[in-house]
Amino acid sequence: EQKTSFKRYGVWADWDEPYLTLEPAYEAAQIEAFAAMVKGGHIYRGRKPVNWSPSSRTALAEAELEYPEGHKSKSMYAAFEITSPSDALKDHAENLKVAIWTTTPWTIPANLAVAVNEKLDYVVVKHKELRLIVAKDLVGALAKKLAGEDEEVPNLEVLCEMKGKELSGTKYKHPLFKRESEIVIGGDYITTESGTGLVHTAPGHGVEDYQTGLKYGLELLSPVDDAGRFTDEAGPDLVGKNVLSDGNDAVIEMMKEAGALLKVEPYGHKYPYDWRTKKPTIFRATDQWFASVENFRAEALAAIETVTWIPEVGKKRITPMVEGRSDWCISRQRSWGVPIPVFYHVETGDPLLSEESIEHVRKLIAEHGSDAWWSMETAELLPDSHKAEADKWERGRDTMDVWFDSGSSWNGVAKAWGEGKALGYPADMYLEGSDQHRGWFQSSLLTSVAAQGQAPYKTVLTHGFVLDEKGFKMSKSLGNVIDPRLVIEGGKNQKIEPAFGADVLRLWVSSVDYSGDVRVGVNIMKQVSDAYRKIRNTLRYLIGNLFDYNPEADAVKYEDLPSIDKWMLGQLAKVQADVKESFETFQFYRASQAIQAFVITDLSNFYLDVAKDRLYISDPNDPRRRSCQTVLKEVMDVLLAAIAPLLPHMAEDVWLNIPWKTEQDSVFQAGWKDLEHAAHEEEKWAQLRAVRDDVNVCMEAARNSKLIGASLEAAVYIHCSDPDLAKVLEGFKSEGSHLQHPVSEGFNAVDDIRFILLASQVHLVSTPEEVSVACEEAHTQSLARAASGCFVGVAKAAGDKCERCWFYDDNVGTHSGCDKVCPRCGAAVAAQKK
Repeated sequence: EQKTSFKRYGVWADWDEPYLTLEPAYEAAQIEAFAAMVKGGHIYRGRKPVNWSPSSRTALAEAELEYPEGHKSKSMYAAFEITSPSDALKDHAENLKVAIWTTTPWTIPANLAVAVNEKLDYVVVKHKELRLIVAKDLVGALAKKLAGEDEEVPNLEVLCEMKGKELSGTKYKHPLFKRESEIVIGGDYITTESGTGLVHTAPGHGVEDYQTGLKYGLELLSPVDDAGRFTDEAGPDLVGKNVLSDGNDAVIEMMKEAGALLKVEPYGHKYPYDWRTKKPTIFRATDQWFASVENFRAEALAAIETVTWIPEVGKKRITPMVEGRSDWCISRQRSWGVPIPVFYHVETGDPLLSEESIEHVRKLIAEHGSDAWWSMETAELLPDSHKAEADKWERGRDTMDVWFDSGSSWNGVAKAWGEGKALGYPADMYLEGSDQHRGWFQSSLLTSVAAQGQAPYKTVLTHGFVLDEKGFKMSKSLGNVIDPRLVIEGGKNQKIEPAFGADVLRLWVSSVDYSGDVRVGVNIMKQVSDAYRKIRNTLRYLIGNLFDYNPEADAVKYEDLPSIDKWMLGQLAKVQADVKESFETFQFYRASQAIQAFVITDLSNFYLDVAKDRLYISDPNDPRRRSCQTVLKEVMDVLLAAIAPLLPHMAEDVWLNIPWKTEQDSVFQAGWKDLEHAAHEEEKWAQLRAVRDDVNVCMEAARNSKLIGASLEAAVYIHCSDPDLAKVLEGFKSEGSHLQHPVSEGFNAVDDIRFILLASQVHLVSTPEEVSVACEEAHTQSLARAASGCFVGVAKAAGDKCERCWFYDDNVGTHSGCDKVCPRCGAAVAAQKK
């Protein structure tokens, strides 16, 4: 179904040979990447706290977590009794306790230390008969917590002050168990932003706690099982209780009974949830397999520098993630997935993970798939060197992290290892959402650098996510999810949910800045559809006016083209260069904008508007018509190449209907035109177009007052005080009638201001009073409002109307045999009759 959808979207791929992660060849390539990391000394087995999902009963990577809004934990302030104070505390040892704060009360049974920041200031404060150690900056916050309901905040008397390092070695009694622990020096993770400044430390349940525990040789106590229930180590009152529900409540109650509880309150914060089950996770020490990121962190950071990141902020996102990345827990406790190909000695538990054993398993998986690990006998799985003692070994039950599965795709897809077919390694590009800097982009980088010493990609492009028209995240519960198929095919009620087609969907994608989140909806798609129709109608106009054109016989040489045609080819070359650059830098919205601006502004609103007279009125073989067709053919070729990646169906449809024989069967075989047209008289044409804009304003005013209907019913009066601009306009004004036949020498019947302005007469006058006398004030454009700097007005044209070209002229009806047409139309009609 996904393949069918992608094909309908116009996505190109090798659909007959997709890579599938369940294929034996891919799984074997994953084992091969793992083997390279083992060989490099980057894989080890250890016991440390990891994100653990009691609901899935497996370890999780950071990328498998999500942090939903609105989570609240039961936070607890507690006090541990000091049994042996440091020298700095001896004068205040009576009833002295250390104040701690935690959002996970269930970890109290695993407490083996309290950590302080040696640089922070701490104080002993007196509260009633109790004396508490707390960070100096948090005395006020603690006082508020100690106040009961409807009680005033107590004034805590400061008895003494010391640095955190002076608290080191102080011993306290665990409130629930008969054991003594010490205050130790922690790290910079201990701050005065919240809590008490003294951190309850359970090495088996936190990363910083674990690091501090290693420093002081603390036991890795974790009295919690796979299901998130307390084990016997937590004591008879807690065993079997769930640490995230009744076990947590039981610990709080036991702390209260022990006289150690100061305060319990809800605390809203970010808390990790299992992305599959949508249930909270815990930190728990277990035996797992790890990739030692520390071993190759420097190489990974260096590899990041070799990659082109689009947008550049992607580099800034992934760099600190790799800099701060702890060792990667790659093992999972699941009954599905690619196995970690390790054997354990039945008696000693020692692992067997040699180059020989891994390669033997890789070959079996390449032939039979990963199920072989579970279905074959241990003797079959072991290499020849160990088959004889198969009874002494058992296969491991851990599988690889799914991020290792996808992160090794560079080996299973892009790189030619073993019997694999190469697409090219490193890959030209990895493309995914902006959340993958901590996911696929990172896992791919780490595995490739560890195994091959280089990044698996040359370029990484990230995109944002799709929101509804109001900017809300799409959600089934909100009912605002927009199915691409619905955009393409429409809904049951086509008036409410019209069918836009795949190309409109693609045009929308190309028109937005994908680097951030983008909005989509029916109203937005209608706007995009309007732009689509504009492009389609323009191409239809082009191909319709090329029906009798033969490029080999009818093309006009560049040097023989009128100025307006050379100008258009110069614009065309510039647009093609802009679009090509936009595609090459993956700025598709810039390409889309350039195409639409060219089609609407340069083509439809100007060049094609002016060209109608040449295309419709001229004799079919008139040079002024053939020169225009020469340009239209060039424009169509460039437009088809430009829109083909964005609107493939439209582009191919036009290509298949080109009226002359093409060398290629498809637009996608044609490629870009080799355009070397230089910009031509850009300043002059910009000035003339500005005058045309002012004239059009006057034309519209004259239409509204019923002075004229069509623009050819008008005579235009222009006064220009700028001598340079006046000279430019004079250069576009030929002597006598532009409708005479034959044309006067030096007049190309194209570059005339009357054709450009689509007015029957244009009078370039020497004073503004002449404009005012000839034109009503309502039909003028004042200098204050004029874009061109000219004083412009419109009046009724003189002469009679040519019924063929609609121009007004005194020479209409003077041509032999044609009473109601101008001389040039008469000549064209006569030629057609022949």
